[in-house]
Amino acid sequence: MFRGFFPEKLYLHFCMNVPSLLHFTFLLREARTVSWRPWILRKQQFSLLRMPLFQAAGKKNSLNLLGLTEAELEEQFVRGDGPGGQATNKTSNCVVLKHIPSGIVVKCHQTRSVEQNRKIARKILQEKVDLFYKGEDSDVFKEKESIREEEAREKKKSKGKPREEKAV
Repeated sequence: MFRGFFPEKLYLHFCMNVPSLLHFTFLLREARTVSWRPWILRKQQFSLLRMPLFQAAGKKNSLNLLGLTEAELEEQFVRGDGPGGQATNKTSNCVVLKHIPSGIVVKCHQTRSVEQNRKIARKILQEKVDLFYKGEDSDVFKEKESIREEEAREKKKSKGKPREEKAV
């Protein structure tokens, strides 16, 4: 599987089970419950991040993300999980992509095509690596933060106005 791990070293693992960056930013700012914790890696043990997160709607080309080189990546094709029955059990079209320097692992099984899953996994990994290294300075973080602020403004604006009732 993955070679080069030494059990005596401590690695940071990004362990999140939140469905979107919006929830992540809320947890990071308000609740402080996102777990960035040291984890001792043993042989062939790694965490899988299963969410298709940080996809800024329609503005992917304008984001200034960190580049990934193929030398920094380890790629595996495994059998996916979830609905699909025998077709899912027989085909290895789920992509597990690992960024070696940061230790971030992405698992993508969104489509039936291996090539599409590879592209999607690379996009997700690029966004996660960008957020990992840049933190709050990341374009992905800023984009989702601005969307969250806009939604909060809209909600506040609609709360302040009383409803107009129709006369019968």
